[in-house]
Amino acid sequence: MTTAPTSDLTGWVRSTFTGGGLSHDCYEKGSGPGVVVIPEVPGITPEVLGFADHLVDQGFTVVVPSPFGQPERAESTTYTLGVVARLCVASEFRAFATNAERPIARFLRAVASDLAARTTGPGVGVIGMCFTGGFALAAAVDDTVLASVLSQPSVPIPLGQTRRQDPGLSQPELDRIAERAEKDEVRMIALRFSEDRLCPRQRFDVLRARLGDAFEIIQLDSSPGNAAGFGKTAHSVLTRELRETPGHPTLDARDRVVTFLRERLG
Repeated sequence: MTTAPTSDLTGWVRSTFTGGGLSHDCYEKGSGPGVVVIPEVPGITPEVLGFADHLVDQGFTVVVPSPFGQPERAESTTYTLGVVARLCVASEFRAFATNAERPIARFLRAVASDLAARTTGPGVGVIGMCFTGGFALAAAVDDTVLASVLSQPSVPIPLGQTRRQDPGLSQPELDRIAERAEKDEVRMIALRFSEDRLCPRQRFDVLRARLGDAFEIIQLDSSPGNAAGFGKTAHSVLTRELRETPGHPTLDARDRVVTFLRERLG
């Protein structure tokens, strides 16, 4: 394939979920252990649905919250910029704040806890991408979250050295996750392209130093002349850049994520 897999909302059941003081629509599909997929900017695009449907096909119950954007709408420059403008000033996301607990994280913990109570397995996984990548880690404060996947986490927006190093959550949240990681109650996978300025390597280094072997890093080579032909702006590992071609680095990364979820969720 020369483009990323896509899908639509066929078969997905929409409901409104309230938790952590927030209410958003959520879309659910599948059976088996639970996985929460938090969409990237600008929202639940056909590419995000392509990834979510792949998880359904792999035997998971998937819930996709819709905290921004228009579900199923394709990405465009105008659409994306409009969503980004709103997110940058929205208090529930705190896009520029450092050492911050974000209201959206409390909502996502409630979603994860609810899903865990309704599905098989010992707990659930949470996957965040781009703007929402770090929220998947913050969700792991909740004991029901056994696996977190941070794909190119970009919040806080990395303007300045302090924000580039910030892990995207508050110190008490990170302390709790480190405590759980030390007991092997939760493990994480973090993915990024090597030249991605929106997701700085320093952020991963800080988390690896704190969380140790519980924090697995997958870095795809996007340097000039790289073998896979990734451009210098390559960013979305599990969606836009994904190619279902055997041996492709993004396909290998997606396969590792699925294996990781099976290992942790049973």
